Amino acid sequence: MKILKIVFWILWRVWFYVLMAIPILIMLPFLVISILSEKGYPYFFKMARIWAKFILFGMGFYYTVKREQKLIKGKSYMIVANHTSMTDIMLMLALIKNPFVFVGKKELVKIPLFGFFYKRTCILVDRNSSRSKNEVFKRAQSRLNQGLSICIFPEGGVPDDESILLDEFKDGAFRLAIDHQIPIVPIVFPDNKERFSYTFLSGSPGKMRARILPFIETKDLTIDHRKELRDQVRNLIYNGLIDFQKKN
Repeated sequence: MKILKIVFWILWRVWFYVLMAIPILIMLPFLVISILSEKGYPYFFKMARIWAKFILFGMGFYYTVKREQKLIKGKSYMIVANHTSMTDIMLMLALIKNPFVFVGKKELVKIPLFGFFYKRTCILVDRNSSRSKNEVFKRAQSRLNQGLSICIFPEGGVPDDESILLDEFKDGAFRLAIDHQIPIVPIVFPDNKERFSYTFLSGSPGKMRARILPFIETKDLTIDHRKELRDQVRNLIYNGLIDFQKKN
């Protein structure tokens, strides 16, 4: 039985990367055209949402979402969530209709085909470089000025220790939100670690729940409030994760 599980996990993980490639190849000409200029990003975003839903469905995942507040079309937001799985990217795209740009780690550029578009549409950060972090702020500000939203996983990466429920948050997302006086959208992903963690021989098809919490306004806040705001949002997401655990 254990051998059958291992074979399933290997084939299932390989299938994940096949699924990532299929819609990209099918939509390739349209994707390339959409990234020729920043004005084409909303069209790229629509195709990215199709790509994300295709992967989730193909992997045997189905998602449910509880929205305690809805995003307004045409308005910019700072979207934040806990980060435990590569499927966080797909689920976020499936849930949010407002065009947004990910701020993500540069290591994902190495994934064939996906990395080509990831590099050209996301804001990449090298966590070991202070210069890179400054560039992130400049690019994020440019995107917000274009009326887009920004999505950041404020833990700064997936913790190596999977027993950690929620790692400490970095300041960046909250500094940007205050600078642009945009609301923060906290989202809880309680199941993605169990469904598809970074541990290779693990995971299973099944339900992925999400909860979009009430938004946190940043109007009239100053940069001096960023740490207080960071801790407030982290506590909300942490308590949301605890609530889901109690229901299981």
